[in-house]
This record gives sequence, structure tokens and C-alpha cells, in this order.
Amino acid sequence: MFRRDLLGAVALASLFPAAARAQTLDRAALARVEAYLNGIRVLRARFLQVAQNGASAQGTAWIWRPGRMRFDYDPPEPILLVASGGQVMMYDRELRQPTTVPASATPLGLLLRPEIRLSGDITVTATERRGGFLHVSLHRTNAAAEGRLTLTFQEEPMQLRQWTVLDAQGRETRVTLYEIDTTAQPNARMFDFNDPRFFDQESRGR
Repeated sequence: MFRRDLLGAVALASLFPAAARAQTLDRAALARVEAYLNGIRVLRARFLQVAQNGASAQGTAWIWRPGRMRFDYDPPEPILLVASGGQVMMYDRELRQPTTVPASATPLGLLLRPEIRLSGDITVTATERRGGFLHVSLHRTNAAAEGRLTLTFQEEPMQLRQWTVLDAQGRETRVTLYEIDTTAQPNARMFDFNDPRFFDQESRGR
């Protein structure tokens, strides 16, 4: 069950939208968020993922814009999630079994776009400041039934710190980033799961 939760939080969750609340969006804050997200080229961080039932996992996350992302879960979880070339792949190192879906069908596909716009095919339903953070809730405009993703930012300086996915059963999964580094230099081979050597290297790495 927890492996399905891991997959859902980052890649394959079946989502549903929360009831829309009438409010005035903070357009200035959204403009700052857009500028920040479009300015990200590389981000490396540790992450803590907590499911609705309290199950948790940690690991290392890479975002290499545009188009590439990697979530490497610490043992004993054998899960690796990699986005590249418009696809998201989940690899179970124990079963040596990959599963692939289009990045556009995933909650975090927005962050992989060459140009991020919080308008048009993305609808922002809420901008809220709680607990010293800015929370931006959104869904795909023409696919509201897929549900909601909430991005949480520190504002001074602007920094992505957390995202929350809400699934079809009303369960929340939260992924919190810490030890964030925007100067790290990734190795392109970490993301190239279409290379036949990729899985051999990953299996030997554990």
C-alpha cells in the first residue's frame, strides 16, 4: 500500500478537486511564484514524504528544468521516480520493474514545463498565507476532475518548500523539501532511463 502512496504523491495519483471557494487571488504573489519557478534551473534537496495514514519515507530529490526530475527514496524503500523526455518512470529496484506514464498526466508535470504559467490551461483556485508560508492551489483547467495540487512557498526569499496532493479518497500526501541546494551539478545519466545501461547501474547502486 505504501508503495502505491509513494507513486501517487509524485506521479500517478488519481486526484479530485476540492470545492472552489470564492476569493480574490493575490496576483502579485502569483507573478512572483511564476518568476521564481521559471528561474529554477537546478534544485537538489532532501525530502520527507508523509501519507495520510502517517506512513513516511525520505530521500533525495532533483529538479533539472526543463523536463527532468528524480526522486530517489532511501532504503528500505526500493522506489525510484525519474522524469525525462516527457515521461515519468517509477522503478522498483526489488522487482526490477519499471512503470511509465506521460509527464503531462502527473501532478508535478507543471514544474517540468519549459515555461510555467499559472493561467490558461492551469487554474489557480486559492492563494493563502498560513503559518508564514504562501500556499497556491491549482488544477488543470480542462481536467478539473483530476484534482488539486497545492504548492507551498517560503516568500523571503522565495523558495519551494512543500507540495500536497489530494487523492480520490480525500487522503492528503505531503512532500516537504529541506537542505535545498540550487548550485549542485547533476549528471545527465541520472535521468536517462531510455539508456539500456540505466537499470543495471541503478540495481548495482543498492
